[in-house]
Parts: sequence; C-alpha cells; structure tokens
Amino acid sequence: MSVPLLATRKLLVEIGGTTLVRQLDLDLAAGERLAILGRNGSGKSTLLATLAGLRRASGGTVLLAGEDLARMPPRRAALQRAWLGQSQNDPFASTVLETVLTGRHPHLGRWDWESRRDAELARSALRAVGLSGLERRQVGTLSGGERQRLAIATVLTQAPALYLLDEPLSHLDLNHQFAVLELFAGATRDHAAGVVMVLHDPALAYRYCDRALLLFGDGRSESGPVDDILTAATLSGLYGHPLRQFDDDGRRVFVPQ
Repeated sequence: MSVPLLATRKLLVEIGGTTLVRQLDLDLAAGERLAILGRNGSGKSTLLATLAGLRRASGGTVLLAGEDLARMPPRRAALQRAWLGQSQNDPFASTVLETVLTGRHPHLGRWDWESRRDAELARSALRAVGLSGLERRQVGTLSGGERQRLAIATVLTQAPALYLLDEPLSHLDLNHQFAVLELFAGATRDHAAGVVMVLHDPALAYRYCDRALLLFGDGRSESGPVDDILTAATLSGLYGHPLRQFDDDGRRVFVPQ
C-alpha cells in the first residue's frame, strides 16, 4: 500500500480556546486535489498553516510522505511542500524576476546563486500565469491580481510535491481564476503533485477537485469525494443558507434560494 503524500492522524486544531478541527484523519495521494470550504472564521487558513508546518497542531500528527512534519528540517520540508498565503508582504524593493526566483531557494546551497536553469524555470512560470515581459517591473507597481499571479508563479517555480494554497483565486478576474485552476490541474496530472486549496466557490471546487473537506467551525468536519460531499444539502448546512443544486454535463452549480 502506497504512503499518502499528506496525511493527518487525529489532528486537533485550536485557537484562542476555540476548537476548529477535532480528530481529523485525512489522506491525500499524489495526483489528488482537495478543496477546503467553510464559512469565514471556520479555521480554513489555520488548518492549512498547520498542514504546512507553520503553526503547531494542538494535538495529533501531520505526516508528509509518511514523515512527521513537526520533526522535519525546514529546508527538507520546503523541498516537498509549498505554501501560498492569503496576502503577500513585500518589505523590500524587488523586481518580478527576483521575487519569482525565491521559489528556487530551497533547492540551493547556502552560498549558491541561481543557475541558468533556475532562471528558465522562473521565466516559464511567469509565462504560465501571463506575466511574461514584466520581469524587470518593481513588485510594488503591480496590481492586486498581478501580485497574486506572481505569488502563484513563485510556488510553481518551487516545484514541490505538494501545494498548499490559501484562497489562490483572490484578486483574480474570471479568466485568470480558470487559468490558475487549470495550471494546478496540470501539476497533478503531469507531475503527480498533490494540491490542497481553500476555495469559496463550491462549483469550482466540484469542477477542479477530486475531494472536499468541509469545516463547520466548531470542531466538526466532513470529507469525501466531491460527488458525495458537495451537494445542496451538505452545503446548505455548512453555510447556513438554503441552496439549490443543478447538474449539467458532468458539472454542478449551486444557487441560493
């Protein structure tokens, strides 16, 4: 039996005395995409940061390729998983190319400079997100959508086995939302990467993910294949608002009643 790319065992996530996730057992195989959905404040970002090893779990274990993430050296973890946060901080002036090249840092020795191959990977990622030709632009001059696409190009340049994406569609217009989701679909299909992403649109989660994890904000969670989990009944309970479901040609949309 193959070892899951990402697994949790009896994971407990608490913050400020509130239990957000309780006894979560989850397996993600290479090549799978998992969507995390829930109301604002239900713990989606906190859980994702815990899965990335950026905050300590209150209990239980996070396993990356079978190894306890809490005991994994940071550099080795960075070679295996990439994390995209909700917001991007740019404390220092840098160009678009300099920023996207930071995705290669886990692959370099302490005193190494980026190679021509690293630069090629970075430029390829910029082309993939539609930022080719902006390599010399200062990051501070980018629009919100351009900055988000640069962040996505940076994690693509990192080329990990696992992508952990917190609201990757923030600030993106409709065509770029679909383009980004297609990029990560390609990463799972062509490179057997795993993807976990926080999304707000259940229809996009249904279309682009294999499985879904619903967080109710009180410790309860529900997970499974999107066909079983992303239904009008479960989502109405999740969001506290009645929804209607429409299925058409293998796709599913949800409309508020």
